[in-house]
Amino acid sequence: MNRLRVCSITVGPFAANCYLLVGRESLVVIDPGAEPDRIRHHIHSCGLPPVAYLLTHGHADHISALPDLLAQIPAPVFLSPEDAGWAFSTANAIPPWYEPPLLCGAEVRDITKERLPDEWSSIRILPTPGHTPGSICILSEGTVFSGDTLFAGGVGRTDLPGGDPEKLQESLRRLAELDPDTRVLPGHGPPTTIGREILTGVLRCAR
Repeated sequence: MNRLRVCSITVGPFAANCYLLVGRESLVVIDPGAEPDRIRHHIHSCGLPPVAYLLTHGHADHISALPDLLAQIPAPVFLSPEDAGWAFSTANAIPPWYEPPLLCGAEVRDITKERLPDEWSSIRILPTPGHTPGSICILSEGTVFSGDTLFAGGVGRTDLPGGDPEKLQESLRRLAELDPDTRVLPGHGPPTTIGREILTGVLRCAR
């Protein structure tokens, strides 16, 4: 049984999924991609302070609400170093939909190494490069937040700068090793499970 309380918010012109993981004393924000006012409203509705912004990868449609959110609700930002070098630069614009998400000096921590507060010690970070060099998935209590690595019925693109189809296939094989009942909450689209994506052939079971 999934005990994790999750609030899902679909934001922006690319319909990216932002997730709030709601704990007893705090919450974690995953991929705040756009519409900061809507995300902020949901955060306030939870009545708990965010202790981290976790980013599955660096693309603008997953991080562009950060500057506005940090100005009013500061918390540490976590991203893989492979993506952090370009994610907050002028290289990461998607005209005409997204301006470069510039953080103006805010610290970005290494999501693959730094520890989260004790309440969130169950979170595991799974490196899953391929869609971007630093793509990761976030695993907690039988749920994996897959970013743009895995979707319901599909996988992430590799034709964007930094994409690597061979690395993506390796990452998908690692995801196939998870429990088939693991719930998948992707960066776009509806939820699924690891078992369902194995049965449909999207994931090849590597056991």
